[in-house]
Amino acid sequence: MKELGGKRIFLGAVLVAAFVIFTWLVQIIDVKPLGANGTNIGFSTFNCKVHNLVGVNMTLYTITDWLGLVPLFVVAIFGVLGVVQLIIRKNLLKVDADILVLGLYYIVLATLYVVFETIPINYRPILINGFLEASYPSSTTLLVLGVMPTLTQQINSRSKNKKARKTINLLTVVFTIFMVVARLIAGVHWFTDILGSVIISAGLFNIYKGFILIICKKGVKPWNLGKNFKI
Repeated sequence: MKELGGKRIFLGAVLVAAFVIFTWLVQIIDVKPLGANGTNIGFSTFNCKVHNLVGVNMTLYTITDWLGLVPLFVVAIFGVLGVVQLIIRKNLLKVDADILVLGLYYIVLATLYVVFETIPINYRPILINGFLEASYPSSTTLLVLGVMPTLTQQINSRSKNKKARKTINLLTVVFTIFMVVARLIAGVHWFTDILGSVIISAGLFNIYKGFILIICKKGVKPWNLGKNFKI
């Protein structure tokens, strides 16, 4: 398990490095003032072609915005689980190790979200309510791709109900695919915004998964890591 975990961490690190390089390329390749209000956009020829092809669908934008609350609800669920374990066990180090790693992972996602909202790389192709908004990477896509896989990972580890696992896994996959595709064809992001989110979320999740594989020894399920509280 440790060897596999190490490989996942390495893969994640490679993807994170790829994201850094891609972010740099977005700022230097084919940069033209073709965005909303004449803002610069990298890979402008390609991005504009994709945007003109899909157009703008504000209904999909609104739907995906509201559905963006789903991953936040998932984060809240595991946050409550961690707090309950902390209260019962009265020691942070006695909280399930995978929940602690998950909490750190969510903090990293939140930090990344704040950083790119504060330091815009690109702006949206259109104005939202008359205002320019940061567009790279797509924060909704990052949230969905960063959080939803952790739901399936936790359910697969903690639930002994095979039918429940399959159902949640299927719903999660369908939801995730819908959100990514809908966010693109809603026309409120450039294609590179979506791609950047895919790369960084895949990288961070692989690092998270790698640490989970390392701390959860072979034959030991996460729900058995604590002595006083079981799921």
